[in-house]
Amino acid sequence: MKNAFGKLVISLTLLVLPMTGFAGGGSEMAPAKYQDIQFNHINMREAETLVGKEGVHFFDVNTLELWAEGYIPGAIYFNVKDWKKLLPADKDAVMVFYCANRLCNASEIAARAVMKLGYTGVRQMPEGIYGWRLSGRVTEKP
Repeated sequence: MKNAFGKLVISLTLLVLPMTGFAGGGSEMAPAKYQDIQFNHINMREAETLVGKEGVHFFDVNTLELWAEGYIPGAIYFNVKDWKKLLPADKDAVMVFYCANRLCNASEIAARAVMKLGYTGVRQMPEGIYGWRLSGRVTEKP
């Protein structure tokens, strides 16, 4: 009896509540925004072959604390206010962006911003510095 009364109260409460609290914020249904710039991902094995090569630039888009723990040799700390000054003059130069790991999207945001400036050699390494370290690859410290 007590259980049936509780179900009745819950049912009545749900019927009385206004129907404006649905997921999606109450706006009209629309397709998800399409990203017009698609990433050119790079795996760690391929990235490792590019480390130290002339004309290849690695950009670490992590926090300063994570940067201080170690970064890919030769990588440039990208998380600065005037990041555009760090970019090479050659818009076709190979640039590899990475952050912490696959759950971090900072390198995707940075890579997309650079691509919007007309750079064509932009690559993004999803495994990030954690994947790099876990695989036993060499790192540098500031």
